[in-house]
Amino acid sequence: MIRVLIADDQALLRGSFRLLVNSTPDFTTVGEAGNGVEAVALATEHRPDVVLMDVRMPEMDGIEATRRICRDPATAGTRVVILTTFDLDEYVYGALRAGASAFLLKDTPPADLLAGIRVVAAGEGLLAPTVTRRLIDEFARRPEPARPLPRRLEGVTEREREVLALIARGLSNAELAEQLGLSLATVKTHVGRLLTKLAVRDRAQLVIVAYETGLVAPGGLR
Repeated sequence: MIRVLIADDQALLRGSFRLLVNSTPDFTTVGEAGNGVEAVALATEHRPDVVLMDVRMPEMDGIEATRRICRDPATAGTRVVILTTFDLDEYVYGALRAGASAFLLKDTPPADLLAGIRVVAAGEGLLAPTVTRRLIDEFARRPEPARPLPRRLEGVTEREREVLALIARGLSNAELAEQLGLSLATVKTHVGRLLTKLAVRDRAQLVIVAYETGLVAPGGLR
């Protein structure tokens, strides 16, 4: 059973998400929050698998709530899906830096939203296509790092760096296996080792590392 916490300051939207979640086999809602403070408290109390988190909420916004949930050892197993009507650059980058595993717009079709929850609950990361483009553009505006491979990538093998670069291009495990001529099991092993070595939660965080270390340049994805 995938346990979901819903955080949104609009009661109508919370109700809609609750009905969608509870009408889906092996999904259940464990709580609803109207602001970020409530979201953090309920996440600590119920320790859901996934939090559907709005960005603009009173008392504490969704990005700060995400940061607190993701950094608290008590909720280390909880993944956050940012849901918003806004896809502004500062929200995208801020949410991912805070530890969000996914960033989707509220007009995402219900089937795609449910599929996204499943993906995130399984430990993967998910970005809407428009969000991916904005993330790339965000890094394109930043000055290039002084060193192409800083200390954070020490201990990462050449093959793992290759895998990391392809993850930053948005390739799935199956696509990685095909491009690199590896078995799916081997690819999963490489991804797992990257998560451990770089101390990140999921693929969305690996994308951040790939850009921030200069391993991948935005121009390489165009």
